[in-house]
Amino acid sequence: MKKKILVVDDEVAFTRTLKMNLERTGQYEVRVENFAQDALKAAKEFKPDLIILDVIMPAEFGGDIAAKLRSDPEFVHTPIVFMTAYVKRYRVEEHEGYISGYPFIAKPASIEEIISVIEKHLTEKKKENEHKE
Repeated sequence: MKKKILVVDDEVAFTRTLKMNLERTGQYEVRVENFAQDALKAAKEFKPDLIILDVIMPAEFGGDIAAKLRSDPEFVHTPIVFMTAYVKRYRVEEHEGYISGYPFIAKPASIEEIISVIEKHLTEKKKENEHKE
């Protein structure tokens, strides 16, 4: 079964390319939301397995969107991966891929890097769920 990935980023060309590249693998179903204020609604409709979230968007800060998602019981365990050009790659590496408790990907990133992070966090979620059973 394909994993559902929600991508929230205001850069239309970026989200279009990312969606195409992820779906081309045959492993993912991707929904894109280019308006930050519609991210929670999109998540409720799509029910993603993982969310990729831009940090800096015109209408709303990615951290605020993540807080809203975390406050909703439906998404409290959904992995959220921040992706931003405002954090340099070396900073992400210095913090072993986490900043403020969230996994981060520095833009630009290759599709292989993005898939690696997606798979890592989907696997971690699966392991957590197995331990709960």
